[in-house]
Order: sequence, then C-alpha cells, then structure tokens
Amino acid sequence: MSTAATTSSTDRKLRGRSAIVTGSTSGIGWGIARALAVEGADVMLNGFGDREEIGRNVSSLAAECAVRVGYSDADMSRAGDVVRLVDAATHEFGKVDILVNNAGIQHTAPIEEFAPDAWDRVIAIDLSSAFHAMRAVLPQMRARDWGRIVNVASVHGLVASVHKAAYVAAKHGLLGLTKVVALETARTGITCNAICPGWVLTPLVEKQIGEIARREGVDGDEARRRLLAEKQPSHAFATPGEIGALAVFLASDAAAQVRGSAIPVDGGWLAQ
Repeated sequence: MSTAATTSSTDRKLRGRSAIVTGSTSGIGWGIARALAVEGADVMLNGFGDREEIGRNVSSLAAECAVRVGYSDADMSRAGDVVRLVDAATHEFGKVDILVNNAGIQHTAPIEEFAPDAWDRVIAIDLSSAFHAMRAVLPQMRARDWGRIVNVASVHGLVASVHKAAYVAAKHGLLGLTKVVALETARTGITCNAICPGWVLTPLVEKQIGEIARREGVDGDEARRRLLAEKQPSHAFATPGEIGALAVFLASDAAAQVRGSAIPVDGGWLAQ
C-alpha cells in the first residue's frame, strides 16, 4: 500500500533517499519514520495496528511531507517476512538507502520463571530481525556504494536490569552486530550505527508504568516519577522526535564517518 504526494522540496537532507523503518506504526519507530519523511525520504512503514488508522497515517504523512509512504504488515519474528519487507520496499521505491531496525518487544520475569517461548520471541524480533534485514539489504547498498543502517538498541545494550534477560541479551547482541557490520563496510559508503534510548514515553513504557502503578498502589504520575527516578537522572523522558532527529543525522552525509557507534539518549542514565 502506498500513497505519493505531488510536490517535493529541494533543500531537505534526505531528498531522493528511501527508507525502511521496522516497528513504525507507533512510538519511537513512528517518530523516526516521520523525521525521515520530513527531510524528504520515501518511507516504508511496518508494524501491527488498526489497518484503517495505519492507512490514514500513510496518507497524511505522504501529503504532509510530499514523499511516497508505503506500509507492510511483515511479521518481524519471521525471517521470510523480513526479506519480504525489504523486497516490497525495493519494489515500491526502486531501492532501499536507509534501514532502521526498530521493531522490538519486551517481556519481564526472573530468569527461572522466564518462559522459553517468550525468550525466543524477544530474541527473534529484537535481534534476529535486524540480522535478516541487514543481510537482505546490504547487497544493493554495496552495489550503489551508499547506505545507512540505524539499529535502535537501548541503554540495556550497554548495562543490565533485573527481570529483562531476553531484552538485555538481545540489545547487547544488537550492538555487537552493529559493530561487525560497521567493520565489514568500513571502506564503503555504507555506515552502521546504533541509538541507545533510555526511558522514552512510548506505548511499551506506558505499559510498564501501569504495572508499577498497580504493583505499588500509586497513580500514573507517581509511577512515572518512580520509574524515571530509579535510572534517569534528568527525571524526564526522551521523546520519539528526539530519537528521530538523531536518526536523521546518522542517515545524512554529515555522519559519513560515524561508524559502529552506540549513541545514548538517556537523560544521564549511563553517566552514573
């Protein structure tokens, strides 16, 4: 599904580029997709949700930003679907210049109570999908000698927290994978980097806030305060727009020598 607008601007950083953003129907992924589109990139959205709402978002983003916007419901837990997503974007736009691996899920439990099927699904979506997507897109990037890969990891790619065995393992693995791809493409026009958000107010984090509120018998505002106070010295959430702005920079020509980096957006979490 794609909608194209009829006008374009000549002064946008990513004009003429095309991008895939996985897990982009809400939250950080939507913030990144919108930021790329604002700068002129055609964007393939991906994720689950109400199809009518997604259709409206596709149309409105295309009209607002004067770019082509597509949508794929590919399931990032399935290797074949990941390849199908890359093929669909290549067919839709003629190429894929920018790949943002953002799709992710969370499951929390002590490790001895961690369900094996939950482990497998988190690893599949948060780590393996990035491998399959990069493997599928790199040949065409090499053929053009230009590409940008941005992996949305987490501060949990650099430090751990209790009850998050699969998520922490996946995000640590994603940073290692980022470095490998950066080294393998070091003498090309392709870069691979990771963004490591701390607390960002997304539906996933809202769910955790709700769990804190229920567990500790407090209201939502107090649950937010407690969540931030535990880890994030700024006591403020990062925003999807801020993550999107960083993704735009990493996708731009200005970031040509930023390679294999893991960039925190964490309100001071890792400075402690």
